[in-house]
Amino acid sequence: MDKDQLNSLSQSILQASLTVHKAMGPGLLEKVYHHCLIRELELRSIIVDTMVIVPLTYRGQVLDKDYVIDILVENEIIIELKAVESLLPVHEAQIISYLKLADKRLGFLINFNVPLLKHGFKRFVNKF
Repeated sequence: MDKDQLNSLSQSILQASLTVHKAMGPGLLEKVYHHCLIRELELRSIIVDTMVIVPLTYRGQVLDKDYVIDILVENEIIIELKAVESLLPVHEAQIISYLKLADKRLGFLINFNVPLLKHGFKRFVNKF
């Protein structure tokens, strides 16, 4: 997928997230937003995988530890969802690590527990 396609898909993800936030509002559990966002993306004919397991590899060896990506869109974009009072540096480190471990170029950290979603929507890149 080229950059233009990724950027177009990013716009669809943002629009779907705004739709969910407008419909559900802040203050619910992360799982609620997870289910709603998956449904909203599917309604837009976007391929979505959920709870994608990424094995931890260290120095060429697969270790007995897996990471779980909340949502993987079109096998290209990682979405990590939160419903927290505020995003912390550890949340940002998490999405950056997932991008590297899964060898993906683009990811979003979305915190639905905000009055305006633009304050909870962050884009991260890896070799973009």
